[in-house]
Amino acid sequence: MNDGETVGDHTSARATTARVVVIGVGNPYRRDDAAGLVIAQRLRQEVPGHVTVMELEGEPTALLEAWRGAHAVVLIDAVFSGAEAGTIHRLDAQADAIPQELFRYSTHALSVAEAIELARALGQLPPKLVVYGIEGKDFSAGVGLSPEVEGRVAELAERVLRELPDGTEAGG
Repeated sequence: MNDGETVGDHTSARATTARVVVIGVGNPYRRDDAAGLVIAQRLRQEVPGHVTVMELEGEPTALLEAWRGAHAVVLIDAVFSGAEAGTIHRLDAQADAIPQELFRYSTHALSVAEAIELARALGQLPPKLVVYGIEGKDFSAGVGLSPEVEGRVAELAERVLRELPDGTEAGG
C-alpha cells in the first residue's frame, strides 16, 4: 500500500511530501467522468513504492495541496473536446497552458485546467506536471464507463506507468 492514499478530496500530510504523485480526478457518479478515478485505482497496485496514488474530485485547492512538495505529478481526468470517445490527450503543463476547452464539463467552479493555471500564477506548479485526458462520451448521472472509454483504460494506465520517473530521477 502506498502512503497518502486518499478518499474524496482529503489529502493526508504524508501525501503532500511524496516525490512522485499520480492523481486520478473525477466524479464516480457521472459515468465517463470517473475515468481518472478508475485508472488511479488500477495503478495503485502497480506503481513503484516511491509513487503515491490519489483519487480526487478535482477541487482546485485539494489539487494544489496534493502536489505540494512533489517533484513529478501525473494527473488523469476525463475530458470533452468533441474528439472521438476514448481519445487520449497528453499535455505538459510546464511547456504550455492547459486548454480550457478540454475541461469544460467540470463539476466544480474551477476546472482542472483553471486550477493548473491558478497554480502557475501562484508559483505552485511542481517541476513536472503531465496531464492525461481521456475523451469521454457519457457524462450523465450513473455509474460505469462507456465502452469506448473502458476500452482505453489499460492503455492509458500503461502510458502513465511509463511516464513515471524512477526513484533516482525524483530525487528519492
